[in-house]
Amino acid sequence: MAEKQAQFFTYKDKPLVRSGNTIYYGDMADPYVVMLQIKTKKKFDDMELADDVSIQLMRTDPTVRPQDMIVKKSEKKGLYNAMDIASIWLRRALEKE
Repeated sequence: MAEKQAQFFTYKDKPLVRSGNTIYYGDMADPYVVMLQIKTKKKFDDMELADDVSIQLMRTDPTVRPQDMIVKKSEKKGLYNAMDIASIWLRRALEKE
């Protein structure tokens, strides 16, 4: 019997996994992923939208010391701007490998 593989939302062919206000972008089997943390939200009609978002390009290697895991970090206004930077950082980091 074939194993059922989990389906994730994707952005530019990379998986997105959300846990609360934290979003992981990328495949954990790759050398890098991006962690996005929604710091603040703002109201728009009856919805809450991400306002301040922290972005961190991180190594996935478990043998790397925790203080060396973060390669780049930044803060952006809005989830769209954060995802745009995250996709660029991740693509460039994975191309170097």
